[in-house]
Amino acid sequence: MHVYMFEERKLEAIYEKYLLLVAWYSKVYYKRKAAAHRSNRSPNIISLTMPACHRLLRLPASRRALSTTKTTSKPWLPSQSYTRLSPTPRPLSLLLSTPRSPIAYHTTSKLLTQTTTTPAPSPPPQIYTPPSTGLLSLLPPSWVPYAELVRLDKPAGTYYLYLPCLFSTLLAAPLSHSPPSTVLTYSLLFLSGAIIMRGAGCTINDLWDRNLDPHVTRTRLRPIARRAITPLNALLFTGAQLLTGLAILLQFPTSCFYYATPSLLLVTLYPLAKRVTYYPQFVLGLTFSWGAILGFPALGVDLLSNTAALTAAGLLYGSNVAWTVLYDMIYAHQDIKDDAKAGIKSIALKHDKETKQVLTGLAVVQVALLAGAGVATGAGPAFFIGGCGGAAATLGFMIKRVNLKSVKDCWWWFVNGCWITGGAISLGLGADYLVRYYSEDEKAVEKEEQ
Repeated sequence: MHVYMFEERKLEAIYEKYLLLVAWYSKVYYKRKAAAHRSNRSPNIISLTMPACHRLLRLPASRRALSTTKTTSKPWLPSQSYTRLSPTPRPLSLLLSTPRSPIAYHTTSKLLTQTTTTPAPSPPPQIYTPPSTGLLSLLPPSWVPYAELVRLDKPAGTYYLYLPCLFSTLLAAPLSHSPPSTVLTYSLLFLSGAIIMRGAGCTINDLWDRNLDPHVTRTRLRPIARRAITPLNALLFTGAQLLTGLAILLQFPTSCFYYATPSLLLVTLYPLAKRVTYYPQFVLGLTFSWGAILGFPALGVDLLSNTAALTAAGLLYGSNVAWTVLYDMIYAHQDIKDDAKAGIKSIALKHDKETKQVLTGLAVVQVALLAGAGVATGAGPAFFIGGCGGAAATLGFMIKRVNLKSVKDCWWWFVNGCWITGGAISLGLGADYLVRYYSEDEKAVEKEEQ
């Protein structure tokens, strides 16, 4: 405080001296100009003003130097030398326009110490670089934006869309007594359909979000956001993908067409849900889990006439919805800061402080509904131990280990969670199907022998 007042007083003294100088300057100038006019002499500004200025600025010899340095010994002042200002005044405009930076003093130490803070440099803007490794580097340059649009280099979403189809196929196989070759054929058809429809869903999502993606760090370099693909071309590309998906769907029994068509409405609604609700992941779960129903009609099981199959399909669908919300909640933590700035809503923003409790509840619901689906179809120990037990163990481990504040850690668990948890459920369902299929064959052989 004393130092601040000391500096203010010095500055006020400078201002007063300068204003006094200006007043003397004006007064003497006009007096001498009038005298010169009366004597008919040409006025000279230097001869008119300099004597008065010299009288005004007559100072002691010790202060005539441009600057003198003196070290203070007062303990309440900063332990540094200060410089007396030059008696030569600076222009008033320069004094008023010179910014004075604030000085902070720490009073907790014995001697006050001056500190200055420098702002952190802003990160450089992201610049798009074409892929030089991986599958996309092998494609022609004109194809790369479309491959990026369908996330061909990030297949985790395709696996999450495919796994419910695989679950329902393996769960329905014992009910339809289908041979392994039939189960494998339809499983591959589901995989090809998942690749196409996931790409179509990503294209629709990016079309809706083309004005939001540039404001999010992770999505600002997407093809539509960086204008590598125009919205019209993206719309035409979406039509081509949907026609390809229809061609694959026609390879299934006719009843699958009627069960699969309503899912297109959910594919369209998901991008809009991010704008109106904090739970768009629930809408995504309804969309991605639709394959949990399709495996039953694909193998010829009529859901409307088979109560056990309808119950199992409903429980499996609910289990996959809970699983989708769980892993997408972890995925949403990657963009939680950017989503808040851009006005994008998500369950991660709504339940940021209690995320792990919500994840635990979702895991319990998922495993419980999965077990209920197994009970409805008469599954054996291989399913409950391998599928349900494996899902519970892997989900619990993931929820405990995931670091929700780390973007890289969230991405790692999202990418690998489909193989860890989805793989455990698939192995349990597959083992149960094979055990039941070959045990039924043995019983059939025994009956023929009798």
